[in-house]
Amino acid sequence: MNQIKIIFFDIDGTLVDMQTKQISTKTIEALQRLKAKGIKLCIATGRSPVSLPKFVGVDFDAYLTFNGSYCYDQSGTIFSNPIYADDVQQIIRNAAAIGRPVSVATKNRLAANGTDEDLAEYYSFAHLKLTMAEDFESVSREEIYQVMLGCREADYPSILNGVSGAKITAWWDRAVDIIPASSGKGMGIRKILEYYHLERSEAMAFGDGNNDIEMLEVVGIGVAMENASLQLKAIASDICGHVAQDGIYHYLTYQGII
Repeated sequence: MNQIKIIFFDIDGTLVDMQTKQISTKTIEALQRLKAKGIKLCIATGRSPVSLPKFVGVDFDAYLTFNGSYCYDQSGTIFSNPIYADDVQQIIRNAAAIGRPVSVATKNRLAANGTDEDLAEYYSFAHLKLTMAEDFESVSREEIYQVMLGCREADYPSILNGVSGAKITAWWDRAVDIIPASSGKGMGIRKILEYYHLERSEAMAFGDGNNDIEMLEVVGIGVAMENASLQLKAIASDICGHVAQDGIYHYLTYQGII
């Protein structure tokens, strides 16, 4: 455990309680103590750069956003992998065919062509309000890193019909993120470790959703929250306490990392 030099953290359901939509003071303390020990802190999220939370008193070293499609630090871009333009337009058409609006994400903007209950609530997890963009058509033809829409698992085949270079990743059962088929949190982490010249054995990660499976598989120690999905727990190296009970803080303390 003492060889850990970098830790990746999912946000929703891991750092932030999905019920309160807040980070606890104990989790903040854990992050600050890790930083004081010289351990690099990295966000690893499906969120876009514009929807990342600010945690008072905590500075992260790097950010893995859009489930790994765009990674960066204070110096600039570490990894950039947008969705093929043709696939973006096909996904938009497929969503319309099942009566679903979509939100597309560039590096610095989110734009939606409509709203429904699922997509609006998905936005609310990041404290964002969903509004329709008048210039959606033009934005959708820029470099798009992620497409988001409300749906159910039974809709997945219809959403990806005719799409060759993108895949669905999901951490909530009422909406999905669509990213390049060659992306994922696992790929993003590999790029960040390469950037910092670190080995996977020196990396740890905490997550709770199915979009964290790749992340936990590519680090030395992958820790699932007690509130994590059964699929994530099944592949995790270890399981810590519930996000609502300061699971990260107590795990890091017990392991002697902080």
